[in-house]
Amino acid sequence: MSQRHRIMVVEDDRSLAELLVEELQAEGHLAEAHASAEDALAAIDEFEPDVLVSDLQLPGADGLALLEQVQARHAPPAVLMISAFGTVDRAVAALKAGADNFLTKPLDMDHFVLSVERLLANRRLQDQVKRFRSSVSEESFHGMEGSSRPMRVLFDRIRQIGRADGPVLVTGESGTGKDLVARAIHGESAREKQPFLAVNCAGVPADLLESEFFGHAAGAFSGADKERPGLFREAEGGTLFLDEIGEMPVALQAKLLRALQDGQIRPVGADREHSVDVRLVAATNINLADKVASGDFREDLYYRLEAFQLEVPPLRDRGEDLDLLAMAFVGRFAAARSRPARRLSPKAQAVMHAYRWPGNVRELKNAMERAVTFCEDEEIRPAHLPERIGSQRLPAADAGQASAGGSIPSELLEGDLLPSLDELRRRYVDYVLTRVDGNKRRAAALLGVGRRTLYRWLDEDDRDE
Repeated sequence: MSQRHRIMVVEDDRSLAELLVEELQAEGHLAEAHASAEDALAAIDEFEPDVLVSDLQLPGADGLALLEQVQARHAPPAVLMISAFGTVDRAVAALKAGADNFLTKPLDMDHFVLSVERLLANRRLQDQVKRFRSSVSEESFHGMEGSSRPMRVLFDRIRQIGRADGPVLVTGESGTGKDLVARAIHGESAREKQPFLAVNCAGVPADLLESEFFGHAAGAFSGADKERPGLFREAEGGTLFLDEIGEMPVALQAKLLRALQDGQIRPVGADREHSVDVRLVAATNINLADKVASGDFREDLYYRLEAFQLEVPPLRDRGEDLDLLAMAFVGRFAAARSRPARRLSPKAQAVMHAYRWPGNVRELKNAMERAVTFCEDEEIRPAHLPERIGSQRLPAADAGQASAGGSIPSELLEGDLLPSLDELRRRYVDYVLTRVDGNKRRAAALLGVGRRTLYRWLDEDDRDE
């Protein structure tokens, strides 16, 4: 059953008001009806509706006047306007005044309930964005956002490790933000006012890495026409971040270990050493213990690094952070393109939560950029996402949003003989109803038929028994 929300109906047609309340209550919502704008305003503070459904034509103050009063509230509900006098001008007037949607009578009940559910879904997303923006402005941790428990634990450990001064090994899958963690460690340390330098060990040719780290003397090799200090000396007093340290050649690892243990480096071609005071933060998305076992990484360097180890959680383990980050990226890309804000449809959210995100936050960012680029209306749907994400099959009972496609459940084919089509249909209808806890409206949506058709099938099956 859908989440319980408060919905206020303002309609002077008593029979219609009762029908709307009945439909909403059947969906599990708290619903009450009022016959005038005055009655609704008198009750709204106590009832605190999430959605207001109001007729435009009301006795006394009309629906537009009610809408104006509601919009002046500190936390106004979503508003769905209805009218038997539906014209483009009246619809535009209602929408301009702040209504979220507009329906004309006679109402199709399925369409009405779906419209309410969409308003509730949009309101939930708006609330998530508000919480996210609040966390960004008040609780952003060195450029990292997240309120999930794994991220709160990570932030606490960064604070603790930041106060120490030994080398740190940051592990985690590709795209989780290990570079941001390294910057956060630097920001939480006593070295925060000193340089922070970063280098990707896989991005520098192996024959140039030693010079990149330790510098070189003039004339040390062909092309070295002047002395170069190297990253260790440039980062003096601060932090040096070595990304993808597992790609560092074994020969260079010995010199890195000496720099960590003794604080001494020797530039290529130089005849004397230099003392350096640098904190090292290294990162990898591979298992260094396996590389130690294979002889591709020095054991002594590994144990020197892993004294302080931080693992960055993958996006799939961060719960509601997925929605918050997605909406933040959507807002950022929409603003950059001077386009209206977009929202994620419930099914887009469902397929995103079903996806494992091997590329993590970086992959999510790229997916949202694509979605904003291809979405021409207000709602991002699965088709706007990369195909590997948007084309996933969802369980039939997944929030009433997926189709009932997929393989045939084995329990539908019980018995020695294959069932007839009518018998298979009957079993499948029973199966879907069981999966959705008997909610006929949701079952009809999953089956792809109208409720009348579903009721007719059930009546026929009852008569056959």
